[in-house]
Amino acid sequence: MHRHERHARHAPGGIPLSRIITAAVPAHGHVGPLLAISADLVARGHEVVFLGGARFAGAAEKAGVRFVALPVEADFDDRDLDARFPGRSEVPAGPERIAFDVKHVFTEPIPAQYGALEKLLAEFPAEAVIADAFFQGALALALSRPREERPVVVCIGVAPLVFQSVDTAPFGLALAPLPGEAGRARNRALNEEMNRRAEPLQRYAEEVFAGLGVKLPEGPRGNAMVTVPDEFLQLTVPGFEYPRSDAPAAIRMIGALPSVVGNEHLLPAWWRELDGSRPVVVVTQGTLANADLGDLVAPAVTALADRDVLVIAATARKDGPEALTALLGELPGNVRAAGYVPFDLLLPHADVLVSNGGYGGVHTALRYGVPLVVAGASEDKPEVAARVQWSGAGLDLRTGRPEPADVARAVDEVLADGRFRECARALGAELAEHRPFDTIAELVESLGR
Repeated sequence: MHRHERHARHAPGGIPLSRIITAAVPAHGHVGPLLAISADLVARGHEVVFLGGARFAGAAEKAGVRFVALPVEADFDDRDLDARFPGRSEVPAGPERIAFDVKHVFTEPIPAQYGALEKLLAEFPAEAVIADAFFQGALALALSRPREERPVVVCIGVAPLVFQSVDTAPFGLALAPLPGEAGRARNRALNEEMNRRAEPLQRYAEEVFAGLGVKLPEGPRGNAMVTVPDEFLQLTVPGFEYPRSDAPAAIRMIGALPSVVGNEHLLPAWWRELDGSRPVVVVTQGTLANADLGDLVAPAVTALADRDVLVIAATARKDGPEALTALLGELPGNVRAAGYVPFDLLLPHADVLVSNGGYGGVHTALRYGVPLVVAGASEDKPEVAARVQWSGAGLDLRTGRPEPADVARAVDEVLADGRFRECARALGAELAEHRPFDTIAELVESLGR
């Protein structure tokens, strides 16, 4: 019997059980979705091992998932990428920073990721590998041998889709689609220029994969992230992703993962003020790019100090309230600062979310029909911000460090113009039509049929 042939193991209801490896690059926004998927599959009776960064061992244990650490060559602390990757801080944000990250953060670790997968498969013969789309050791596994001789490889899109298309500008430019032939002509020219500039990076990636004995398919590297896996599941809905007439059928948009809300949260004393007596504006820089609250949280708090709104500054830092107070001297009377606060409890009370554009946080807002003002400059955040404005669900300030006056104008506009909330609610209804955990589980459970 081949090592990946299924043993006859079934849950009490007769559903075939699967052995599954889940994997993610060691960054919070990538690990969170994969651990949520892992926990759901474990709850359904499947045997799951999560392969990830050492600092997430505790989170995996809390999720009830067996944990295996990545080798040090593939591990890093996403809270301080500049320290782990010398020279990164000197690269301007935007396409140049994205190119740096593609090479050093996402391509250099591929051999170590692939080696870790192979080592784990030798003692845990999984039927499926479910990986964050940026964990590209999974692509090497998919290319390494015929489908019948390896696990099914499923990649999860945890950031805006990078597939290059005649209908879109290249990823990283944060340009919304233009209609008609003029738009396609623009995109062709921009894509050609981007591919020309990216040729050294493309050759480098091909060499890395060749060193593992596999060959990347022809075409842009970002397209291989979608076309190489057996399944590609994007955590969004069509209303929030640019249409691509040339996209492969392998891309399935399955909705956003719901957050898990426990009962361990002690709500702050100001929670009773969320009574609908005045508009609520939530401000956040997410869980990654929040080292300097002067980027967005402080300007937004300053901007809204004289408005008849309740401002919740969700800093996602234990020392966040103190750090914000130190920046501003004192907090305006209409501001309530918090460290960690569950968005699934808070956002149903919100009228606007001012965000730096984290993919998961934006989708959480949309699930509750909350319109947005977005100001993000790092990672994929400009692309997320551009989609917020394109979808009609909010405004993109096109900077990561806006002036208070610009934040004030944008919040005033979003509060005053009901079309933003209408669009956000429409996206919320579209998201509600999807059951991503069920979709993933049905895919896994179909392996034995």
